[in-house]
Order: sequence, then structure tokens, then C-alpha cells
Amino acid sequence: MIKTVKRVAAFAALALMPLAVPATTASASSPADGVQAAIDCPSGYVCIYPEINFGGQPWVRRAVDGSVKDLPSEIRDRGSSIRNNSDRTARVYEKRNYSGRWVCVTRSGGSIHDLRGYNLNDQTRSLKINRNDCG
Repeated sequence: MIKTVKRVAAFAALALMPLAVPATTASASSPADGVQAAIDCPSGYVCIYPEINFGGQPWVRRAVDGSVKDLPSEIRDRGSSIRNNSDRTARVYEKRNYSGRWVCVTRSGGSIHDLRGYNLNDQTRSLKINRNDCG
């Protein structure tokens, strides 16, 4: 009888404890830190982020939907990082119709965390998605 009471007390104590979930690096930040967790880019998509290091709400494009001659206003001239989780390569250009400076992002998880190194920060205007290799 005493063992049963102890078990019931132990289960009751466990039921009152908050569940702990291990934090991953993507969600380890809290809003109190002033740092937002990066939003993942889904498989099969190319994502352009408005902040460096994949910060902010990304503009996403399904790779099979093809290229975009003039990016929509929510990301046009605002892209600061890019991630490519598709089986195609992605080139982001500084001007409409795939002209001007560009950078190629390799397929299957290729990414650029900071477009400043390519003089393309906040200068994204068109996106070419194709099956060619970067080069």
C-alpha cells in the first residue's frame, strides 16, 4: 500500500512538471533576445530573405514554377540572403530580365547568407531557375 501511494505521488509530481523540449540552433533564440529564428526554406523551393543570415519573412518560389523576370514588390530590391533547396540552380540578378550583376546558388541546399559580399544586398530584381550548373 505504501509503494502504491509513493507511485501515485511520483506520477502526480511528474504531471505537474512542464515538458522540456530540447532547443535546436534554429529555435534557440527567443524574442526577448531580439533575435528571430530563421524560417526554413522548404524542399523544392528557392527562398530569398530580406535580412542577412536568412532573417525575416522569405519570399519563396517553387523551382518547378520557373524563373521570374521581375520579382514582386515584397522582395524586389530587398533580398539580403538566399537559400536553394531545389534540384535546380538559382541565379539572382540585380536588374529585371536577368541582367546586370548576378550570383549563382548551387542546388540541393546551396545558400548565400550575406549578399553584401557580392554587391547584391538589397539589389535583387530577377531570379533565373534552371538545370545548368553554376559556373
